[in-house]
Amino acid sequence: MKCIQCQTDNTLKDRTANYGRCKQCQHPFVFEPTAMGKVKVTDGMFAKAIADLSANDTLYFTRQQLFYLLEKRLQGKQSFDAIVVLILTGFFTFFSFIVTTAPRLTTGGAIAFSLPGLINLVCLAVLWGMSANQRSTLKARRMAAHCLRIQGVAVLALGLLFGLGTDLFPVFAYGVIVGMLALYLGVRQLKVQQNTAYEPIIEWNQVEGWLNSWLPVNPIAKLLPAPNENALPATISPDVAAYSFDRLVVTDTAAIAQLLIANNFHFENNSAILSITGYPQSIFQTTMAMLRRNPDLKVYAFHDCTPRGLNLVHQLQTSDQWFANRTVEIFDVGLVPRQVIKLPNVAMQQAAEYGRMAQQLPPLVRQTFSPEELAWLDAGNVVLLESFSPQRLIHALNRGIAGSRDLLPGDTSTDSGMIWVGDSGSSYYGVESFG
Repeated sequence: MKCIQCQTDNTLKDRTANYGRCKQCQHPFVFEPTAMGKVKVTDGMFAKAIADLSANDTLYFTRQQLFYLLEKRLQGKQSFDAIVVLILTGFFTFFSFIVTTAPRLTTGGAIAFSLPGLINLVCLAVLWGMSANQRSTLKARRMAAHCLRIQGVAVLALGLLFGLGTDLFPVFAYGVIVGMLALYLGVRQLKVQQNTAYEPIIEWNQVEGWLNSWLPVNPIAKLLPAPNENALPATISPDVAAYSFDRLVVTDTAAIAQLLIANNFHFENNSAILSITGYPQSIFQTTMAMLRRNPDLKVYAFHDCTPRGLNLVHQLQTSDQWFANRTVEIFDVGLVPRQVIKLPNVAMQQAAEYGRMAQQLPPLVRQTFSPEELAWLDAGNVVLLESFSPQRLIHALNRGIAGSRDLLPGDTSTDSGMIWVGDSGSSYYGVESFG
């Protein structure tokens, strides 16, 4: 295992002899994979996750974002087995067809074809089993389903090529039947898994423990603390308070508002950033007074794909604290179900409580979603903004703002990626895709 300080390789014997320190620079190792359980983490893996999440120490991030990134990468390791099986299956598939190049399928040729063909069937069965194994991670199951689909296409193509090329019906029949079966099973498993919640292989308290061990040894400059939602009002200069903003970004959680502020999104976009809970409390009332002075204010809702998050636009339109009885352009940047359903490998969670909360959303909110979206919500599915990296969140928000610049009120054109949502009583713009 390499030391993250000096890049020196240290064997287990080296680490043990040096009491968990690098033999070269004496920098402590935080993780010892040989002493961990099923989930193994190294210092290099942990450091790379932090570097990638912070874009090489240029962006702030939250603890939840680190949790989701580590979870994604650990799940990715478990999908490697499906790729190995795909390679083996591909070898036996090609070998089983290559022996049919003789003009006729003789008795010896039939035997040569049947043995690898049988092994090929076994490999296909293994891939299907991996794709349906509930004890495997969702990513591993999806990888197995993708491999099954790829193998189906390969068997079908080779069956047509060799079967028709050599005028051998058994080879042709084998390729068509087995290829179509594998293709069908792969597509079917992917469809089943599309609305399946991922099952984490690590727990939040594990990551908290890892961070508590890591921080005393390797401080993280860009890791955000929990947002302080009890701050006292701050005094703002009258000269500053006389100005306003062109835009307002409203989040449904203080954590996302803090993330955007820490990464200077408000400076780069002349945008105020507030959460629906009133964060940052120290300047909330003053900022709202500044915003109400701008008759051309544009408001961007940025929220989790949860019942609470999906109610954000409705709150902005109906709450006296926000914009009730005022004409304000509102843009729902996301997350919304139609965006999430299109995204591959999204960290979707599922709980019956979320389904009950979705069914209790105001009718004006529920009517803005398609039957497919409502079914997805009522099944208790949710996706959090913190499951995406800071870079991805900032990009999605920037794209939503860029798409809104040239729109006219009531414009329903989709050229900018915006759609007109709702009726005359509660209308707003929605962004079609998330980033």
